[in-house]
Amino acid sequence: MNFHVLTLFPEMIEQGLNTSILGRAMAAGYISLTATNIRDYAAPERKGRVDDYPYGGGAGMVMQPEPIDRAYEAVTASMEKKPRVIYVTPQGKVFNQSMARELAQEENLVFLCGHYEGVDERILDKIVTDHVSIGDYVLTGGELPAMVMIDAISRMVPGVLTNDASGEIESFYDGLLEYPQYTRPVEYDGRRVPDILLSGHHVNVEKWRREQSLIRTRERRPDLIPTATLTEEDQKFLRKLEEKQI
Repeated sequence: MNFHVLTLFPEMIEQGLNTSILGRAMAAGYISLTATNIRDYAAPERKGRVDDYPYGGGAGMVMQPEPIDRAYEAVTASMEKKPRVIYVTPQGKVFNQSMARELAQEENLVFLCGHYEGVDERILDKIVTDHVSIGDYVLTGGELPAMVMIDAISRMVPGVLTNDASGEIESFYDGLLEYPQYTRPVEYDGRRVPDILLSGHHVNVEKWRREQSLIRTRERRPDLIPTATLTEEDQKFLRKLEEKQI
């Protein structure tokens, strides 16, 4: 999986993603990251300027189409097919785990990070395939949302996580929140690890974890239940919860 980020602040992308799990995955060759500075593709007479006043008036500046177009062409010139291009915008479809799994199937992904009052609509029409948001709020630029998405997508790429199963048991994988986690010591500040986790009975542990996921999702994110992947046993357990009003 190759990530390409078109940005005004490449160092922000590189410093934010070249550490921890993703840094090790890059070193091992499971993923790659290239941050391209759009300013490098500004017209010579503009001296690195890539924005201008909006037609029709209004506050702020708008990123021009030409530098973005040139940066995009440079990044994609050696690709066999045109990649999906994600424009990070609060006007887009909200990013979720299902989208992360889908995007992890791509060989190349290009992220376009906007700034100022936005990007000239003509370049969006020309190169963008997906308008994606991380939530209903506005940030200074697209770099932080791009990093959030790259992190989530990378975890779905085979080999990135040291435990092959870990990406399959985290929150949202099957539409539910993850169960509670515990480690040593057995007792801390008067609070014990649940006995079932110390029993060594793997079937019972898995059953407990599944039930805890259902309880936690019902309490904290009940909106997820209708679209979650539920077995007949899950549905039976949820009905019992309703009856007991847990």
